[in-house]
Amino acid sequence: MKYIKFFKELNNKDVPIVGGKNASIGEMFQELVSEGIKVPNGFAITSDAYWYLLDSGGIRHTIEELLKGVDVTEIDVLKTRSKKIRELIFGTPFPDDLREEIFQAYKILSEEYGMKETDVAVRSSATAEDLPDASFAGQQDTYLSVRGKSELIHYIKSCFASLFTDRAVSYRASRGFDHFKVALSVGVQKMVRADKGSAGVMFSIDTETGFKDAVFITAAWGLGENVVGGTVNPDEFYVFKPTLKDGKRPIIKRQLGHKHQKMVYAPRGSEHPTKNIKTTQKELKTFAITDEDILTLARYAIRIEEHYTKEAGEYRPMDMEWAKDGESGEIFIVQARPETVQSQKFKNQTGNRLEEFTFTNPSESREVIITGRAIGNKIGAGKVRIINDLEHMNTFKEGEILVTDNTDPDWEPVMKKAAAVITNRGGRTCHAAIVAREIGVPAIVGAVGATDRLYTGMEITVSCAEGEEGYVYAGICDYEVKSVELDNLGETKTKIYMNVGNPEKAFGFAKLPNSGVGLARMELIVLNQIKAHPLALLDIQNGKDKDIKERAEIEKLMAGYESPKDFFVKKIAEGIGMICSAFYPNPVIVRTSDFKSNEYRGMVAGTYYEPQEENPMLGYRGASRYYSDLYRVAFEWECEALAMVRDEMGLNNMKVMIPFLRTPEEGKKVLEIMRRNGLESGRNGLEIYVMCELPVNVILADEFLSMFDGYSIGSNDLTQLTLGVDRDGQLVTHIFDERNPAMFEMFRQAIAACKRHNKYCGICGQAPSDYPEVTEFLVKEGISSISLNPDSVVKTWRFVAELEKKLNK
Repeated sequence: MKYIKFFKELNNKDVPIVGGKNASIGEMFQELVSEGIKVPNGFAITSDAYWYLLDSGGIRHTIEELLKGVDVTEIDVLKTRSKKIRELIFGTPFPDDLREEIFQAYKILSEEYGMKETDVAVRSSATAEDLPDASFAGQQDTYLSVRGKSELIHYIKSCFASLFTDRAVSYRASRGFDHFKVALSVGVQKMVRADKGSAGVMFSIDTETGFKDAVFITAAWGLGENVVGGTVNPDEFYVFKPTLKDGKRPIIKRQLGHKHQKMVYAPRGSEHPTKNIKTTQKELKTFAITDEDILTLARYAIRIEEHYTKEAGEYRPMDMEWAKDGESGEIFIVQARPETVQSQKFKNQTGNRLEEFTFTNPSESREVIITGRAIGNKIGAGKVRIINDLEHMNTFKEGEILVTDNTDPDWEPVMKKAAAVITNRGGRTCHAAIVAREIGVPAIVGAVGATDRLYTGMEITVSCAEGEEGYVYAGICDYEVKSVELDNLGETKTKIYMNVGNPEKAFGFAKLPNSGVGLARMELIVLNQIKAHPLALLDIQNGKDKDIKERAEIEKLMAGYESPKDFFVKKIAEGIGMICSAFYPNPVIVRTSDFKSNEYRGMVAGTYYEPQEENPMLGYRGASRYYSDLYRVAFEWECEALAMVRDEMGLNNMKVMIPFLRTPEEGKKVLEIMRRNGLESGRNGLEIYVMCELPVNVILADEFLSMFDGYSIGSNDLTQLTLGVDRDGQLVTHIFDERNPAMFEMFRQAIAACKRHNKYCGICGQAPSDYPEVTEFLVKEGISSISLNPDSVVKTWRFVAELEKKLNK
């Protein structure tokens, strides 16, 4: 056939005749199906057919004239001209020989699947599409659930015409593509019955930070167009590649989306081949794919990335669309293309420099109006402009903040002018997110209710610089952009670790120079990921929750998980797993929970379980909770989560640290509970440390170090208890000072004891981040590591490198 190529005949060298999308499907069909990656069959109508249609109707010259001198920023002119071109294409009949070839290929495909007229997806594939430096994200059209010859012909022509939508013309012009050096091929591919299952998008790289070792997966019920188009907020999952390759099960994040609708087949004869229906309450509260599905998809992503990287001769992260057949349960890859944002950053990077957006006054309180999923890592501020439909696009002014229900690529001309973009709907793999990343504008997607809570003219600040959550603040907040130079830092004998409490920022923090994480605080993960008091979860698990008024709120928090215990254990494991993955294989020291009773009371249902203590700082906290009859089972759940990180996820770079350990006898009790729950010093390389934060830890160091593998000095509490100062007490705060001579003696004795026992000794308190003289003293005494807040790492690293150079002279 002259104008038809089946997928088995295509590979990545065929982009000039079938476009990037079809060439890539052919490549997978030829090279990866034999390795177990499922790809639905189909065929491509070549770009020669596109030129044949234009020339047979004599419309090529007319299109050229219509495009002459069009300024894509003149939105009204662009709309009028592009509409005329599409009408010309629709008015041109298919030549008979081309039509017959399409019907013949459709018959062959239908027979392969044992059907008279099979259901297919009809997808545009531009000959300059899905190249490593441009995504063409949704610039041309896709149609799902197409069946029968007349529908097939209609939607193929619709694809050809979509080469001249406003968005497509604007996109090509802005990137310097000649309109007549871009042609269109159309892919016709057997549908996967995801209308009865689920579908989504995945990347073999983290889309926001460029972290290479994670697969990022999104999923929703029904056909995948709702995920791609941003009309639902999908479930999100991360899988860690290195230990998955070792046969482990490292699902390091699960986040339930808001999947309020799903796309299914419309009845035959309907105006459109698909329609959206409401999801059931069960579907709303359930992940769209199972853990096995997640791991299968991640394995597919790794293999596809490996193949395309080898073929390209350079690192090639991939952007893939997948679908799960609700009838057979099989998972298929329906598209794969190069990722176009982070990969270009790697390629174009000159020197080792990190750009950081931060608020000028980080401690200043800011009023949060709404939150959503952050796209990028920038901050933008300006006046809101709410636009509900494209008809009002020309009202938008340069530097305003675009707020709308949802964007598709038609909105790109407006997005380019915006200081930031906010949408009610969408996930981090929708068209709006992809385009926002490409043009470098901060965006918050899935900010439910944004168009109701914001109004045109309102001054706001949009922050995507605080992790995966994006925040909209009232008013214009001052911010600055810092460029951090990371080259020529030099080697240090003293290891420079980092304090990391927020798993959502771990991938970004890992870009900073570091030797690992010296403090990952469990209580921050409990506070942000669990939110409910652990004992409330335990009572619900055991059916003893009749008096808990917050039961409905807790049920909402647990949605997607099998039980309260499943929720607690997996959520903790995911949070810690995220941090351990980001810094792998460097060590990550996780401190078990150290809430005080007043902090626990602030959690959901916390007032039922916590005493009112006069001085919580010295009360029911740390290790004393772990073996008490009231709390022991909750600590056992904590231990199960930690064991899951090491054993199931394979993240054996995780170490454990016990806080506020008052006596050696307490230490024995805690170690026994840990041992019974899969955490034993020496097993699979596990080390268990003590937070050296009480004077008794220094005085009885030999006893503690005979049981534990080392110390991490907690300078905050150690200073408080050595100097007898309540660090929260306003009237005596001037006395609290880690540079007091008594503190230097405490530090010296702790380091010396660890050296005597040949054990690890680090510090993870605030002092080294604030005071260079403390850092100098610790280095001179031979401390193993210093753990710092991320904003102090580069400065302190340089200081330590220079200091060690002087000491070694």
